[in-house]
Amino acid sequence: MKLYFIRHADPLYSLDSLTPKGWHEAELLAPRIKRIYETENVRTAYCSPLGRAQDTARVSLEPLGQTVVTKDWMLEFPAVMQMPEGYYRMPWDLLPAWWTTHEDLYDKDNWFRGPTMSRGGNVEEWYMRVAGGIDSILSEHGYRRDGHFYRTDGGNGDTLLFFCHLGVMFVMLSHMLSMPTPVLWQNFFVAPTSVTLVSTEEVVKGEVAMRVKYFGDVSHLYVAGERPSDSGFFAEYR
Repeated sequence: MKLYFIRHADPLYSLDSLTPKGWHEAELLAPRIKRIYETENVRTAYCSPLGRAQDTARVSLEPLGQTVVTKDWMLEFPAVMQMPEGYYRMPWDLLPAWWTTHEDLYDKDNWFRGPTMSRGGNVEEWYMRVAGGIDSILSEHGYRRDGHFYRTDGGNGDTLLFFCHLGVMFVMLSHMLSMPTPVLWQNFFVAPTSVTLVSTEEVVKGEVAMRVKYFGDVSHLYVAGERPSDSGFFAEYR
């Protein structure tokens, strides 16, 4: 089975839509999505309920006569954490000299239950909601979670698409790959309209590993001479 994770195009956050550049990026992505539908067994396209993801998906799917299944838990990860000073903030884009000193954030099983994230807020609640959401979809396609890997009674060649956001995408990936989410949030980046492919690997019959075949690919932009957007990536201090 193949899982394609597509980040939305360059966002216009004030309108929860796309910038002019974003609409152009979405148009450049569309032929790539069309090719996936032509060559693979696409069963379902899932999408965040937010406008920027819906707009990106629509540019690709409407010409194909395809629609999305909207999942509310796929919206950009909305959880907040409480800082030692008492205020609340989103749990990613933390300063490196701060978060790297908190060893509990490197615990793949309990980073969301450790003292850093459990002081206040709702990180654990939302993590469990997203992890349960992706596991439910995988179960519908014959792959059930067993500890830190998956089992299947009969693998398949289904292809699924996920039009979503950087933050929630990294939560899904971290769960499937059994990695601490903060490491992905703080050390990895995917550009708007980037495509990430995760595929199942069954070396032992019935025992399934989720393996990343490529990550954050924007070749559809480069071949068109379009520079990828840095939205969500912060420049060096000036």
